[in-house]
Amino acid sequence: MTIVLFLIVGIAAGFLATRIMGLNTDPLTTIAIGVAGALVGGFVLRTLVMVSGWMAGFVGAVLGAILLIWLWKIYRR
Repeated sequence: MTIVLFLIVGIAAGFLATRIMGLNTDPLTTIAIGVAGALVGGFVLRTLVMVSGWMAGFVGAVLGAILLIWLWKIYRR
């Protein structure tokens, strides 16, 4: 059940992050960005802020996905 919730949060975070950053990607890329962002942002945010719960994971996932999109845009040039 935890993996399914993790994927759902990652998908939602990827969708939200791509819309915030104005990136037009296919669904598979959006999901990959969200899940990677959930890994990066979720763990970093939980470690740094020491906040537990799924909401902290979601916020971290969105922030992590935005960070990945930003890095992708910079290094893609």
